[in-house]
Amino acid sequence: MAVNLQHPNRLFIGGEWVEPLDGKSIVVVSPDTEEAVFEVAGAGPRDMDRAVSAARDAFDNGSWCDLSPESRIAAVEKLADALDRRSGEIAEAWSLQVGALAFLAPIFAGIGTQNLRDAVLHGRAFKFEQQVSSPMASDARIVHEPVGVVAAITPWNVPYMLMTNKLGPALVAGCTIVMKPSPETPIEAYIIAECAQEAGIPAGVINLVPADREAADHLMRNPQIDKVAFTGSTAVGKQIAQVCAEQVRRCSLELGGKSAAIVLDDMSDEDVARILTGAITTLSGQVCAMLSRALVPRHRYDGIANAIADAMKQVKIGHSDDPVAQMGPLATRRQLGRVQRYVEIGIAEGATLMAGGKSPSQPNQGVFFEPTLFTGVTNDMTIAREEIFGPVLCLIAYDSVEQAIQIANDSAYGLNSSVLTNDAEAAARIGRKMRAGTFAQNGLRSDFSLPMGGFKQSGIGREGGEQGLRGYLESKSMLLDTSN
Repeated sequence: MAVNLQHPNRLFIGGEWVEPLDGKSIVVVSPDTEEAVFEVAGAGPRDMDRAVSAARDAFDNGSWCDLSPESRIAAVEKLADALDRRSGEIAEAWSLQVGALAFLAPIFAGIGTQNLRDAVLHGRAFKFEQQVSSPMASDARIVHEPVGVVAAITPWNVPYMLMTNKLGPALVAGCTIVMKPSPETPIEAYIIAECAQEAGIPAGVINLVPADREAADHLMRNPQIDKVAFTGSTAVGKQIAQVCAEQVRRCSLELGGKSAAIVLDDMSDEDVARILTGAITTLSGQVCAMLSRALVPRHRYDGIANAIADAMKQVKIGHSDDPVAQMGPLATRRQLGRVQRYVEIGIAEGATLMAGGKSPSQPNQGVFFEPTLFTGVTNDMTIAREEIFGPVLCLIAYDSVEQAIQIANDSAYGLNSSVLTNDAEAAARIGRKMRAGTFAQNGLRSDFSLPMGGFKQSGIGREGGEQGLRGYLESKSMLLDTSN
């Protein structure tokens, strides 16, 4: 299916499609072929200021935040309906931009739109105003009001899903939004803007400004922004947190991870290999919650290592539209270079490269890399401590479950975690001891309708669930006299 944008050479600001003032065009390159597949407008600093002013005016002087929650919810439902009608284009855009496999793309497009519907469900159940008892007033209330103007900044790996996970609760709360998608993946945000216009979302409530890092930095420093909602690397998240701290501004940060999977003795070598290989090849390992450290019993280390290496060698690598491909390309040539550098570091620090570690001889075009297994890894090695964001798995031995938990938690990150076992009680018991925002038995599993976020340097705040909605609200206590 072709992707058809109405105004690819313009920005969406204040309810209108406008020409950029100082931005440069953004060229989208397919990682399947490394050929240009799209070109859209890029925003510069003055465009960012324009978008923030439009969102500020819509919040301060418009009707959006004064609407009843029911009215905002109805508008978000119309937006979701419009996006559903373009689900095929959204799926195609993801494959075009990052090489996501064709069979996965519709699934993630559906999850992205479901994020809006989940926000609607939580909004309907949420008490935006509640009477409480107080010795200081006969009529005491707690009301929840929108935080204000939100800068929503998303990365390139799953752009639609991550943008709607911010957009849905922000709109239901009554906020206005400036969407800043990654320059590698702007197309879905264009579709959102077009659908917002179709659904009758008031002018200035949703604005679109794709841009590079310099313009994005200008955006997040704008004093008219009330909150920055960011998903991306921990390094950039730290910069955003510092800027927000200087202005005592709200922020939510969903950042990097170096997530661990603990293998218990009751799981067979073959099942371990299937689960971990299936996880590390998902989106070519470019998932912040990726299980990239596998902790295995020392007495089974060699058997598990051999099984994973064998499974990795069977993975079919191909273009995103190849129906038999099990893993597509990395998203960019820059990302390929990053993964290659970490492989070199792993070898230099003494780890053993047991599988992969290079680009395959076929296909000849595109940004491809083999599933990679390092053995002989200790938890102090760079490849065990830093996020690689590629299909690289580190195998670490442990002597007791208690030691495995200690190793898993010995990380600057705390985004995701797993235990591979058939014993649900053991999984639950160990899961309570894992310092991570998400825990799942037997692999890489996520439910985006539930709160998601990280401990430690994996982030601040949560997206999804009621907690995600609360992140776009301010609480106000009101002490009133009862009317005569």
